[in-house]
Amino acid sequence: MRTIRRVPASEAAPPAFPAPVRQPAPLSRGNVLFLVGFFLALAVLVVGNLVHVPVAIMSPGPTMNTLGDVPGKSDGSALISIEGLPAYDAEGELSFTTVSVLGGPGFPVDAFDVLWAWIDPSQDVLPVDQVFDPNASEERIAEENAVQMAGSQEEATAVALRALGKTVTTHVKIAEILDESLAKDVLRMGDRIVRVGDVTITTADSVRSALQVVRPGEQIEVEVSRAGSSKVVDVPTMSGSEGRTALGVLLQLDHDFPAKVTINAGEVGGPSAGLMFALGIYDKLTPGSLTDGRDVAGTGTIDDAGDVGPIGGIKQKMAGARAGGSEYFLAPVENCPEVTGNIPSGLEVYAVDTFDDARQAVEGIASGRTSGLRRC
Repeated sequence: MRTIRRVPASEAAPPAFPAPVRQPAPLSRGNVLFLVGFFLALAVLVVGNLVHVPVAIMSPGPTMNTLGDVPGKSDGSALISIEGLPAYDAEGELSFTTVSVLGGPGFPVDAFDVLWAWIDPSQDVLPVDQVFDPNASEERIAEENAVQMAGSQEEATAVALRALGKTVTTHVKIAEILDESLAKDVLRMGDRIVRVGDVTITTADSVRSALQVVRPGEQIEVEVSRAGSSKVVDVPTMSGSEGRTALGVLLQLDHDFPAKVTINAGEVGGPSAGLMFALGIYDKLTPGSLTDGRDVAGTGTIDDAGDVGPIGGIKQKMAGARAGGSEYFLAPVENCPEVTGNIPSGLEVYAVDTFDDARQAVEGIASGRTSGLRRC
């Protein structure tokens, strides 16, 4: 028998009416302004990262001690190693400086990079064509930087060894043959150029000058030394920079050294470390310490005669040297107009024109006798 329970009206299910819909509260003026600002900032962020600007940004890069080990290597590999002559441990630092460049081929600059560079006094913003050849690819620039670095190491070694009284013979060799060169079938990488036309070759500039007796596209007789043998070839020329006659090759000085000097500078390219390489090699080949434990940084190209040449990014290099702990800095005389007014606090800068100037400056710094040294 079933029992039927009657449900009181108070316990019965409510009628099946739809639940009332709550209307969202209207946004306050502050919330509207916040959202508008947020989306504007997001749009600016997106556009700022997408818009590339045709400039190059130069920033301070790291310093590397030529008397120390290769940065980032745990095996204790020396940045400069020498075989065939007595070498000595040297205290202190003789550091070359670097510049970080953003904006060339393959490394675009966006609007935010430029804004930050304008705010940071250690950075410079320059038209990209002022820093890079507008017709050069990323690969070409890397090749040229590598050739310049190798050349600076060669010439630094020659200068240092000659300063020690060693005999060093200089040659001009082909370091790279460009893809567009018409001479690739007759010239080889590593060829030493002995003669161009009637001109005996002693420098890279003498090659360039000797080529101008013919028009671009014409052939010229070139004598080279290849694997120890002499070879005379007729070489087709091409149009080079500013319409001058060229071979379409990259040239580099080559030497006969009485010792093997190896410099491991990593991925750094360009010629501006030449002076500091020469000082580092000289210090390692002489007893005692050239710096007497001081921290000296510097920059400057060096040629086969020991002359120091100007470089780019001197402001960034001084800033990088000071950030790296250096108290003394060697700068090329020709860079003095850019040095003046940009010397970081705590850094003493000395102007040098030759390797001998630089060596005397370091010796003066080491002895504390700097009053007679040249400054910018």
